[in-house]
Amino acid sequence: MMSKAWLSLGANLGDPSAQLAEAVRRIDAHKDITVTAQSSVLATKPWGKTDQPDFANMAIAVETSLQPIELLDVILGIERDMGRVRDEVWGPRLIDIDIIAYDRIEMISPRLTLPHPYAHERSFVLDPLRQIDEDVANWVMETAAKSL
Repeated sequence: MMSKAWLSLGANLGDPSAQLAEAVRRIDAHKDITVTAQSSVLATKPWGKTDQPDFANMAIAVETSLQPIELLDVILGIERDMGRVRDEVWGPRLIDIDIIAYDRIEMISPRLTLPHPYAHERSFVLDPLRQIDEDVANWVMETAAKSL
C-alpha cells in the first residue's frame, strides 16, 4: 500500500540549488519512494540562527511504501551520504530534509513528530508546501499549531 508524504528540503552551503536537486534525485531513486511533485526553489533568510548565509528551500510530495520511521531513516541516510554533519542546531548545512506530513497522521515519538511540530511557524516550509498542496499546508498549519 502506498502512502503520501511531504518533505521540506533546505541548504545554504556549497551550491544549495544543486544540492537540493541531488537530494530530490536520490530520494526519487530509492526503490520504495517516488517523487510526485516539487515546488520551486525559494531563497529565504535563516531562521533561529541568523548569522549565516541565506537558504534555498523547497518542498516535495512523495508516494512511498515505507512507514514514517523507515522514511525518516532513508532521508537521514541521504543527508549523511551527501555530507550533512549535525553539529549546530539551526546552523548552516549542506542539506536538510524534514518530513512535514505523512498521510495526515498525527504522531509523537522519540524520533519523529508528525506533522512537523514547527512547520506552522516557518514560512520557508509552508510557502513551498502551498505550491504543491494547499490543502496539506492548511492541515499542517492547523494541526501543528494546536499540538504544541
